[in-house]
Amino acid sequence: MDINAVQSAVRRQWNDDILENLSGLVEIPALSPAFDENWEKTGYLDAAVNHVRQWLDAQGLGKTQVVRLPGRTPVLLLDVPATAGAADRGTVLLYGHLDKQPPVGGWSEGLGPWTPVVRDGKLYGRGAADDGYSGYAAAAALRAVRESGGEHARAVLLLETGEESGSPDLPAYLEHLSDFLGDVSFVVCLDSGGNDYQRLWLTTSLRGLAQVRVTVRVLDVAQHSGMASGAVPSSFRVLRQLLDRIENAQTGEVLLPEFHVDIPANREQEARQAAAATPAGAIRSSFPFADGVQPVTDDEAELLLNVAWRPTLSVIGASGFPEPENAGNVLRESSTLALSFRLPPTADSKAALEAVQRALTTDVPYGAQVTLSGVEHADGWNAPDLAPWLDRGLQRVGDEIFGAPYGAVGLGGSIPFMGLLGEKYPQAQFLVTGALGPDSNAHVPDEWLNLAQAERVTAAVAALLDAHARG
Repeated sequence: MDINAVQSAVRRQWNDDILENLSGLVEIPALSPAFDENWEKTGYLDAAVNHVRQWLDAQGLGKTQVVRLPGRTPVLLLDVPATAGAADRGTVLLYGHLDKQPPVGGWSEGLGPWTPVVRDGKLYGRGAADDGYSGYAAAAALRAVRESGGEHARAVLLLETGEESGSPDLPAYLEHLSDFLGDVSFVVCLDSGGNDYQRLWLTTSLRGLAQVRVTVRVLDVAQHSGMASGAVPSSFRVLRQLLDRIENAQTGEVLLPEFHVDIPANREQEARQAAAATPAGAIRSSFPFADGVQPVTDDEAELLLNVAWRPTLSVIGASGFPEPENAGNVLRESSTLALSFRLPPTADSKAALEAVQRALTTDVPYGAQVTLSGVEHADGWNAPDLAPWLDRGLQRVGDEIFGAPYGAVGLGGSIPFMGLLGEKYPQAQFLVTGALGPDSNAHVPDEWLNLAQAERVTAAVAALLDAHARG
């Protein structure tokens, strides 16, 4: 297949068609169900599905359908027949999602979550990079293969609408669609990225997760702090003691053995190679540290391993606390913290969550009441070794599309679908990649998509679809 022809076809479609339609998708506030409990009534997830489905239908690649199991978020499918001669190569499953994170405040002047803005080669707006572009890129890659004399196996594009909520509906859909999907031999996920925009980055592992909201109650009714403090234990102090069972506050090390695994030698080597391939200080500088703040280590390979393979605890929310300007001299009746744990890719998330629950509820200081809610967990994923055809294809992509060798690195985030697919299709090869860079601002203000990188990633997917079909 002529790579130059592929790149021309991809560039033409991005410029003439995709950018405008993707901008329309940015305008739809399709919040994930975790952030819009009335999503069925607001209809924004359905609006996003319909918007992309109309565009996919216009491509003439295959048949689209919306699958909706009772009480679950919808899934958009595109079924594309194999090219002649590639029907025996199984099914390629191309994955992305249409739901979005909340808008959050603090967007720069002239920018907003639902206002698409193209500036300096970047498309700004919520969901542009994470990961509304993925369905467009996958379809454009399939079209470029056909226009450039290439081959591809039967391909199914699956766009879900609950990824930002932890993909709670996907196990049911995966079971429901098992016969439809058939023998999945290649999985392409475009909900990822890498350390820079100079090469294609292959995500080789994803952390798992565990979450819980813990409430400590010490009183039925709040009391004057001058009268009650010293007699009634502070609910926040009890929480601090409970957290000390889980995390070393000095180092951030998670203390529960269920959270730890041995890092595979090949993944440690990848991290060190990725750090060496990235300009000195680039990994550290990819985070917007406040003035004077230092990272947990100056060793950039260790930073990558910390993010990809070591467990962490983040306190992501709190309730029971008034705003400081409204705080009186009151000993509050309760405190609640939302705890988010990132787990090594091969850790048992169920066992890790159970260890947290025991730590939070056993021998509680002063007999304070502890209530747990919002409990969830999901396993991570570690990629299988590359098949020869995929390794050759990646090398060609590096040479002819990016002009730099591909990179491989673990990702600190979670894509629960990858773990599910890895378990269901143990013989499949995985291409987990994408256009996200370290400064793409996924989940935070000023999210943006690097349009040139999105084009290159699209062309790379086309080349690897052809490589898969040829074996």
